[in-house]
This record gives sequence, C-alpha cells and structure tokens, in this order.
Amino acid sequence: MNTNYNQNLGPEQWAKLKRIKHVAFDMDGTIYMGSHLFPFTIGMLEDLEKNGIGYSFLTNNPTKSVSDYLKKLAGMGVQANKENMYTTSLAAIDYIKATYPQAKRLFMLGTPSMASQFEKAGFKSCSDDPDDIPDALVVAFDPTLQYSRLCRAAWWAAQGIPYIATNPDKVCPTNEKTVLVDCGSLQKCIEHATGRQPDIVLGKPDPTMLDGIMNRHGLQADEIIMTGDRIYTDTAMAHNAGAVGVLVLSGETTLETALKVEEEARNNPAPKFFPPDFIMRDIRELGDLLIESHRK
Repeated sequence: MNTNYNQNLGPEQWAKLKRIKHVAFDMDGTIYMGSHLFPFTIGMLEDLEKNGIGYSFLTNNPTKSVSDYLKKLAGMGVQANKENMYTTSLAAIDYIKATYPQAKRLFMLGTPSMASQFEKAGFKSCSDDPDDIPDALVVAFDPTLQYSRLCRAAWWAAQGIPYIATNPDKVCPTNEKTVLVDCGSLQKCIEHATGRQPDIVLGKPDPTMLDGIMNRHGLQADEIIMTGDRIYTDTAMAHNAGAVGVLVLSGETTLETALKVEEEARNNPAPKFFPPDFIMRDIRELGDLLIESHRK
C-alpha cells in the first residue's frame, strides 16, 4: 500500500492501475458529501469516459430505487443511467432470483421507493397479514418503519422462511441531532426476539455487489477498483472480492486511521481489517493516476 499520496509508485503499483477497466464508487464521502457534490467529481468522471474506463456507483443505502438515485445524481449535475447504478436492493433482487428462483412474494421492511424496485423486478409485496404468506423476508433500512410491520417481520423470521438483509450498517450517517437506526440494528432486534439471524447480509463488505458489477460488465477482479472513504466497508469489500481497493480521504477515514490499519496488518497475520491497496487524497487524484498509468 502506498501512503505518500502516491508520489513514488513502484512498477507493480503502476501495472495494477494499468489493468483497471472499471471503477466502482461509493457515494457519500467519495463523490459527494451530504447534498454537496465535490467540485472535482464531474470532471473526473468525464476523464474516465474519455479514456475508456467505465464506472458504477454503489451504495449500502436501499431506501431509494435506482430511478430515485439517478434523479438525485442528476440534481447534482451527474448524468448517469441505470447501468451505472448498483444498490443493495439490486443485489438482493439478483440474490433472490439466483437462489430462490420460485420466490415471487416478499414481505419487506423497506421504504415505498425500495419496494417499487422489487416490484419492477417482478416481485409482489405482501401485506401485514398472517394469511398473506411470503416466499421470503427482506429486511432493509426503513425510515418509514411501522412497529406492527417489524413484529410481522419477526413472525416470518420465526417461521423459518428465507431471510435476506440488505446491508449490515447499524446506523445511517447523519449530521442531524438524532440516531438513524439502520438495517443492522433491525436485524439485532429480530434476532433478540426470535433467535433468527439473516441467511445472508448483503451490502458492503459482502462482495456480492461488486460481483454483480463484474458479472454485468464481464470484468475480472483485477480489472476493477472499489473506491470509498471507509476501510471497514468499501475497501473491505474490495479485499473480499479480490479486487483493487482504493481509500479516499475525502470522507470518514483519516490518514492516521488508515496508517494504523496498515501497521496492524504488518504485525498481525489475521488483522481485523486489511489495508487498502492505495490511499488517495480524493477521486481526482485517483483519476489522474489511472489516466497516467494507461498512457505508460
């Protein structure tokens, strides 16, 4: 891992960048902060396109459908299409279709926008009714959560039906004076009430989303970068998928924290977190180095 803002990359590092055909971006803290797009984001994306490097946006937040996320990006000036977007909702849809091809009826803890994504994919939403029996349970981050629906989700978990969680996050980041209880905390609530854990927890750091992007674009693991501002989700997913992990310092993680993770990895054969392959100031630096590597 290079920790000197990439001023002295070695031949192996340049070769690693030169193989890259696609960049997967975390969103908040990576291409924007809150509702403010970083000033370098649009220019960096344009430069990738000019140099034949594809890109996708990933998010652990399933509250919005792909259409709603694309509207949010467009409102910031980022022009993207559905092929550029991969969310934990899409990962759950792909997982259910592959693992439970007969499943059509779902009981979901999730926003109406999320439910619309599943319905668009051919699933039917089950009501809060013990006679409306689902084929599978999907639990997600749900700011619209109703207590009765949480209880119904626990009931279906207790009945042993397939149980998929969209992401592991305990809380959703916010600058407001509140705690946004996220999907991981809902899972713990259901577990405490029933003893049942999800059959699978999707979202970063699980590699399923990155696998989905690689399958969508026909990529090998060493041809894709996962870049984000969190070691424990973004670059952890890159490691789990065998892809290249880039940590940017434009969001949550500081250089000091990243260096501590690197030191622990040197001294511990089984570290809690694996260090990223590269540390970058921001995605502008990543774009500049990628383009330079492809010209070498």
